[in-house]
Amino acid sequence: MSKGSPGPTPGFLVWRLANKWRVAVDRALAPLGLTHAQYAVVASLYGMARAGERPSQRRLADHTGMEALYVSKLARALETAGLIERTRDPRDPRAVQLTLTDGGRTVARQAVETVQELLQQLLEPLGGLDSARTRVFTDELTTLLDAPLAPSVPTDESTQGRTP
Repeated sequence: MSKGSPGPTPGFLVWRLANKWRVAVDRALAPLGLTHAQYAVVASLYGMARAGERPSQRRLADHTGMEALYVSKLARALETAGLIERTRDPRDPRAVQLTLTDGGRTVARQAVETVQELLQQLLEPLGGLDSARTRVFTDELTTLLDAPLAPSVPTDESTQGRTP
């Protein structure tokens, strides 16, 4: 039997940090009319376009780690706002490709700049964006994100207490 630590668990701290970051980004991007989730879409599209990619909604969902249905909802809202265009992929009529409009590129550039400044502020306790501690922290987060999780097994009252 292991004894739990008296302090917060790593999971709780990750959750708190993610919430702190989301709130900070939401507040910083409000003047641009973006939420943190919308930022993830436009900033990802901006970066992918610079790399010569025109992703589908599915590819963007995979890239951001968001559910495809949520990316679709965000894309529709961003299309209504005039920031992105959604078009059918000529190679796969079931797929929808996403591109930034001219206005979307302008907003994306401003948003990326704003978030970079915010990121520098958040990482200042580790020495800033370009510090060795930040690189180690980034590597550790990447390791955790890349590790697959085993699927959870639903609890069934009829199997509780039994050994397989």
